[in-house]
Amino acid sequence: QVQLVESGGGLVQAGGSLRLSCAASRSIFSINGMGWYRQAPGKQRELVAFIMSDGKTNYADSVKGRFTISRDNAENTVYLQMNSLKPEDTAVYYCNFIIRFRQYWGQGTQVTVSS
Repeated sequence: QVQLVESGGGLVQAGGSLRLSCAASRSIFSINGMGWYRQAPGKQRELVAFIMSDGKTNYADSVKGRFTISRDNAENTVYLQMNSLKPEDTAVYYCNFIIRFRQYWGQGTQVTVSS
């Protein structure tokens, strides 16, 4: 069983930056893609950014130009660099791995952006 461990959330002022990390608990082969979702209170979980095995990335329109997703294949880790944070970015952020077309989720990390 694969577990995903997230880190890097916290409280930051608007305009600040945070970097989220998500590492798998063991070595994994056949990762189809890795990404980040978020869920704000009273809202549905939404895609933030995703990176496929071929390196192609996809971003939500609301974070384009501010967030960057990257990965370390050797460490089975995905990162989300978040710059120019806004109060509307406040949410619980979840990492997501697709391994052999099965989804795995992290436990979530809180990101709070104060105005």
